[in-house]
Amino acid sequence: MNRAVPFGLLAATLLVASCAHTVRIADLKNEPGRYEHKTVSVAGVVTTSWSLPVAPVQVYNVNDGTGEIVVLSQSTRVLSKGARVEVKGRVNEVASFGARSFGLHLEERDRKIR
Repeated sequence: MNRAVPFGLLAATLLVASCAHTVRIADLKNEPGRYEHKTVSVAGVVTTSWSLPVAPVQVYNVNDGTGEIVVLSQSTRVLSKGARVEVKGRVNEVASFGARSFGLHLEERDRKIR
């Protein structure tokens, strides 16, 4: 009996496994250790946005109705307040003490403006 896996099935499985899954911001905040250093997607509305004129860095907050998270971006395109976005990025925190997370943020890898 031949147990070889068809290449197409293997490729599709790897693609699905590598894609970021959409999570609620409340889940990120309630269980930061579960998501730390993992790539996830969040979708919501930009509530604040600012950039540094001397560096290609932008910081903005996204609210999905369950909570709000800070997103760090190296994009030069500044988002306006109220823009609807889907952000894919890596979850990180500045520090944690016990079960308490400080500076939880998403390092943007990709974004789509809706």
